Amino acid sequence: MNGLELAKKYFEEAGAPALQEAFPDLFPRMAVGLAGEGSECFGFDDEISRDHDWGAAFCIWLDQEDYEKYGAAVQKVYNSLPAEIEGYPRRVSSSTAQGRDGVLCIQDWYRKYTGCPAGPQTLAEWRRVPEAFLATATNGEVFHDPSGRFSAIREHLLSYYPEDIRIKKIAARAAAMAQAGQYNFGRCVQRREYLAAELAKVEFLKAALSMVHLLNKKYAPFYKWMARSAKQMEKLPRAASMLEQLSLLQPAGDDGIAAVNLIERICALVTGELKRQGLLELQDHAQVTPEGDLQLTSGTSGQNGTGDASGTGMPAGSEARPGNATETSGTGEPEYSSFLLDLCPLIMQQIEDPYLRNSNFMQE
Repeated sequence: MNGLELAKKYFEEAGAPALQEAFPDLFPRMAVGLAGEGSECFGFDDEISRDHDWGAAFCIWLDQEDYEKYGAAVQKVYNSLPAEIEGYPRRVSSSTAQGRDGVLCIQDWYRKYTGCPAGPQTLAEWRRVPEAFLATATNGEVFHDPSGRFSAIREHLLSYYPEDIRIKKIAARAAAMAQAGQYNFGRCVQRREYLAAELAKVEFLKAALSMVHLLNKKYAPFYKWMARSAKQMEKLPRAASMLEQLSLLQPAGDDGIAAVNLIERICALVTGELKRQGLLELQDHAQVTPEGDLQLTSGTSGQNGTGDASGTGMPAGSEARPGNATETSGTGEPEYSSFLLDLCPLIMQQIEDPYLRNSNFMQE
């Protein structure tokens, strides 16, 4: 039984009867569930997770007025619940994990993670909230919320970013992937600066994992759980497995060459999904295959986003980046670039808000 299942059982078998008996009029206005910080809220907890801040627990969210009037009394009932259920102990929180369960104020809880008591409303407010905080505010499960007050804000957040904000973030992630992965990683490998190459790879992995979530319209969690979360995404499942493969490659020797080529393949998958979602208007010769790859059906440079056309073991165009990675037709007219940084202005054109559209695409 994982932590989320345990929380629901603890509420239904111990919490609900006690709370309904003690507060018959207030109980319909309570929201109860488990969400927030902790691996169990994401459903990622396992045996290793049980060494700290794990056990039977749930959250009781009250509106501001009810919290001020009844909060202390409700907490007293919560504290009196059984010390274990079906052999599982009640959670004992460490000093750094206080306030993750028990009685909480709805407005304060959402303000903690989003900066706003009812979640962000304007584009400026959405831009200020760290993505991992939004993942934390929308994870877990609500077991009981007859009034719908807590769930209304939750549903507002779960409806995801306004599309302009999502596109802005996608452009920023594409720029980071290009700079760290397609450009700097290969150059560091060529110079045998392997520590710098590892740092570039990590930056690429972080940006790419975030990109996978953005293209799935799911908030990326805290870095510790980004990879596991990415594996659950419907879109770009191959990219998630390829990113894990990339993490195992060392920058020296044959691994370094393999890593450079793998980065190009990941970027091609991302570009294909961008085109599929209408975020790129590429020429007809750049086609997305049923497997999600981006395939060039014409062009004279010989680069296909995955191969080595240079004879150096580096993907074609990588030595000349960022100035010469553009595909051209037989007429010499530019058609497509495999370098994600070149595509950022095209992505930004899809933004409707003029201020965001004209802002620096490298910034979220």
